[in-house]
Amino acid sequence: MAPPAESSGEQTHPLYGRDRSIVDGLLAASVPSNDQLVEAARLWIRYDGFPGAVDVQRDLEKLLRLWGLSREELNGRCRELWAAGFRPGQGAGQATAQVGSGFDSADSET
Repeated sequence: MAPPAESSGEQTHPLYGRDRSIVDGLLAASVPSNDQLVEAARLWIRYDGFPGAVDVQRDLEKLLRLWGLSREELNGRCRELWAAGFRPGQGAGQATAQVGSGFDSADSET
């Protein structure tokens, strides 16, 4: 999916297509799961201050209104989840998400 045409000087994020579909899925959740909270926080970090992808940034703001959270509350809930041992993909039969590059474990010596 190509990003919408934006005014000149704005950049296209290399992960826009993938992230756009994730944001669309998050907008469908009226009550977010732990995975969705963490995903939303991750996308906020990625797009905060990014000079482009204005539609994604607007939808992330819309998402917080939908969930009744401020950005600080979202980050606080995510910090609590991580501190309690949360890892992405743990819930509801989802495939385990990859955290990090996998570089250190892909070619280990035993």
